[in-house]
Amino acid sequence: MSSTKPIRLTYAFDAFDAFDAYCGWCYGFGPALHEFAAVNADRIELRVLSGGLFTGRRALMDSADAATGLVALRSQPGANALDAAAAMQRAWYVDGRSLSDAAVYRDIATELGLDADAVGAAYVSPAARTEAEADFLQVRRLGVDGYPTLLLHTAHGTDRQGGPVSSADALTRALDQHLAAAAAA
Repeated sequence: MSSTKPIRLTYAFDAFDAFDAYCGWCYGFGPALHEFAAVNADRIELRVLSGGLFTGRRALMDSADAATGLVALRSQPGANALDAAAAMQRAWYVDGRSLSDAAVYRDIATELGLDADAVGAAYVSPAARTEAEADFLQVRRLGVDGYPTLLLHTAHGTDRQGGPVSSADALTRALDQHLAAAAAA
C-alpha cells in the first residue's frame, strides 16, 4: 500500500454516481471503470454519486428511487459503492427489475453480502431520500452535465478524466499524467 494520500475521484452516473442507473452509457462504461478502480485501488479513493437523470412528476423511470437505493446500499458496513452501482445496473439491464422496488435492494444486499434488513429499512427512510437528493445537488455543483463522468479532484478544482468510451488503460494513463505533473510542480 502506498504511503501517499489517495487521489480522490468522483464517478457521476444517473442513478449511478455521476452516473445514473438508467443511463445506458453508464452501464457500458462500468467494466472499464471497475478495471481502472481495481488496478489503481492503492492510489485512488472513488466516490460514486447519483446524477438524477430522470426526476420529476413526468419521469417514467425514477432516478430518485434508484439514487435512494444506492444510498441504502453504500451506507452499509463493508459496502463498495461501485459494486452496488454495478449490481443495480445488472438488476435493471440484465434482469429487467424495477429500481423503484425495495425488494430489489434487499436482493442486491444479499448478493453483495450486506444486511438485507438494514438495506430495506434504509431504502424506505426519509434520510436516504434526503441523501440521494443531496447527491443530485453535489453532482450539479461539480458541473456534471452528462453521464457517465469521472472527475479527478485536484488542489485547483476538478478535472474530467474520461467518459463513456474511455478504456481502463486510458484512465490509468490520465491518472499517471496527473500524478507526474503534480510531482513536477
